[in-house]
Amino acid sequence: MKFLALSTSVHRYTNSGIHTGMWLGEFTHFYDVLTEAGHEVTLASVDGGAVPIDPVSLKTPVIQLGGTNKRYEDPEFMDKLEDTPAIADVNLDEYDGIYLIGGHGTLFDFPSEAVSRAVAHFADAGKIVSAVCHGPAGLLDVTLADGTKLLDGRHVTGYSWAEEKLARRTEEVPFSLEEKLRDQAGEYTTAKIPMTKHVVVDGTLITGQNPTSAAGVGEAVLELAV
Repeated sequence: MKFLALSTSVHRYTNSGIHTGMWLGEFTHFYDVLTEAGHEVTLASVDGGAVPIDPVSLKTPVIQLGGTNKRYEDPEFMDKLEDTPAIADVNLDEYDGIYLIGGHGTLFDFPSEAVSRAVAHFADAGKIVSAVCHGPAGLLDVTLADGTKLLDGRHVTGYSWAEEKLARRTEEVPFSLEEKLRDQAGEYTTAKIPMTKHVVVDGTLITGQNPTSAAGVGEAVLELAV
């Protein structure tokens, strides 16, 4: 099966100008789980071109476990991030599911017409829609073909405000993802301890709370990829 992984194209916070971008481990962990099981994963981004990497994602020890550094040091793998197609230019019919990679940059460009249209395409076709950490920002305000909202009555998770405080990014982000998900979804849950694995499966909608949940999202996707 073929899966489309989507990254942010935003590389700096608006307020401070500090670098942000895609959280690399959230791509590598999902990628490894899927490809080791024999599936394809293609990377795209909101605007196309080179994908920005949040430098903090290369320094966090818990994320380095599981191969993030190994992948970062692999030129062939990193070439995948150098020239990605824009989501608006991707033939979505070629893929069996979509995975929204996290990173703070997603809060700025995932709530967009192009991303919403892509997510709705997969949801309307009954295909897998998955997201991790800040990636569920791309699930917000998505309207389906029947006029309902994607998150209506659904069970989800995503990066919590407590985790935002731990990351010291409360002054940088444009909104609280937790608050938005609580407002729009049927139920929003988190792990009892911040920054520990928490994955929620609701039909073909799969969400993970934080970077430590990326491999779990991949494993949940595999359960449906039959």
